[in-house]
Amino acid sequence: MSEDRKRLVQPSPRVPHLSGWPTEGLQAAWIGHSTVLIRVDGFTILTDPVFSTRIGIRIGPLTLGMKRLVHPALELSEVGVPDLILLSHAHMDHLDRPSLRKLENRGTTVITAAGTSDLLRVKGYRAVHELRWDATCQVGQARVRAIEVKHWGARTRTDIHRGYNGYLIEGRTSSCLVWGRHGLYRRVSQNSVLEAARLGYHADWRLRPLDLCALQSGTGACDGQPGRRGVRAPGASSDVQIEQRTI
Repeated sequence: MSEDRKRLVQPSPRVPHLSGWPTEGLQAAWIGHSTVLIRVDGFTILTDPVFSTRIGIRIGPLTLGMKRLVHPALELSEVGVPDLILLSHAHMDHLDRPSLRKLENRGTTVITAAGTSDLLRVKGYRAVHELRWDATCQVGQARVRAIEVKHWGARTRTDIHRGYNGYLIEGRTSSCLVWGRHGLYRRVSQNSVLEAARLGYHADWRLRPLDLCALQSGTGACDGQPGRRGVRAPGASSDVQIEQRTI
């Protein structure tokens, strides 16, 4: 424990330059762990925002839990006010309450898994929507569908009622995004939305290839560096590999 307290958190080896992102099209950058910043035609989405140095149970001024290995590729102040926050599940390294409180803004909508909104101060946001698998929600130009993934949602040993989601997102343009925990490909093909439609997902959506996959480490190629813009997702135009030894 003492060695961990003394250990320095390493700086991110890469830093995305948001000022250079065009106002149109699709851009994405891995910030760290499962935190990905996505921009679709100027509409900003932030997934599982975790910016704390240590994640765990808060006891007074101390936090008991995991310490970061690498700092986020961006500071919260650099991220700005996202239009949409996506929360996959209630694990403390994905639903970080201190980070979410700093992100509270009446211009931001939150989509989260079933049975998890009680962990948020919902009045601090424009709206908070809980989605069960296969449910959809329209937020601005983004249409979001919750997708079944192979995981679990409990934050502690007793709150096993909490849900856990992956998310499939369609923007205003031809971009179609998929994001989620490991096991996502079990139900949704990375090759095309057509396969998802055959499985009963978003059959009313336009059928087109995926432009971006943001998936857990181990499902493709990545060099493990936050701030990186990934490539080589099978069947997708690009990918962002997440959860790679940053916490």
